[in-house]
Amino acid sequence: MTGEASTSKLTWELANDVQPIEADKIFRYDGDEQRKILEQRPWKQDPHYFKKVKISAIALIKMVMHARSGGAYEVMGMMQGKIDGDTFVVMDAFALPVEGTETRVNAANEAYEYMVEFNDRSKHVGRMENIVGWYHSHPGYGCWLSGIDVMTQMTNQTYTDPFLAIVIDPNRTISAGRVDIGAFRTYPEGYTPPNATASEYQSIPLSKIEDFGVHASQYYPLEISHFKSSLDSRILDLLWNKYWVMTLSQSPLISNRAYTTSQISDLQEKFHRCESSISTRCSHAHLAPINSGLKGKGDKDKKEETQLQKAVKDSTKIATKSDADFHLPPVVT
Repeated sequence: MTGEASTSKLTWELANDVQPIEADKIFRYDGDEQRKILEQRPWKQDPHYFKKVKISAIALIKMVMHARSGGAYEVMGMMQGKIDGDTFVVMDAFALPVEGTETRVNAANEAYEYMVEFNDRSKHVGRMENIVGWYHSHPGYGCWLSGIDVMTQMTNQTYTDPFLAIVIDPNRTISAGRVDIGAFRTYPEGYTPPNATASEYQSIPLSKIEDFGVHASQYYPLEISHFKSSLDSRILDLLWNKYWVMTLSQSPLISNRAYTTSQISDLQEKFHRCESSISTRCSHAHLAPINSGLKGKGDKDKKEETQLQKAVKDSTKIATKSDADFHLPPVVT
């Protein structure tokens, strides 16, 4: 591994907070313990039972590389691991031969056959971990579950629980240098979740806002952490050489240009809608007495201000990232 690639690998591990751990403990698989957990099924009594996800650095790089290879199209794969209390431990991941579009990914019968065969052959070589979830990409529009994703995850949790859904945005990953990833579980059908606390703000393209808002209360996010062990070093180095060439060795001004262009176009449309909404309200203000219609007006104004504030946040993020790209040191290859 070259000095530049080695340095970038260390930077990537720091950016994603990859923690070194004791190899023996994390790789030990107790089949009896896992079967006992499946028999008890504590998640059936508590819809919010699972709270954390631990992902190996190897699985993380594999998922990001696969997501990046899809370009503007969604890709899909599966994750292998185990359950440790209220935590999913993702040890490895593999891609599925599926057909993807810019808005969805479809798994045909061949993909399911491939999944079963891959899992069976893994056990033949001593990898006893079961499939614990699926991952797919959202190229350029953030990590959340669409209506189709929610239905897919609900089905998986109904028939193959415990099951986890992970979403990766390869475009924002390349733009930020840090993996843009989210892990989710859906609530049972008919379950009304308690009032959720406000999550971290994320920029959603205008074309996706409605789908994002409609289904946001049907699932919840899990806390994500990443780990590596000394046994992973050789494999991690080999994967990193490929990842380095595919992603971080490229100039951000080149790799991010399509994504930045789409962000600016979406931002322009958001500001245009805010302007139209404000103009409409102002043009009709003189038709009613000043004191009329005060009920509920504060809420409406707050909503409009929130829309404008979100657009301003988006523009600030774009400007800050673009400025950082222009001031990056030259890449040595």
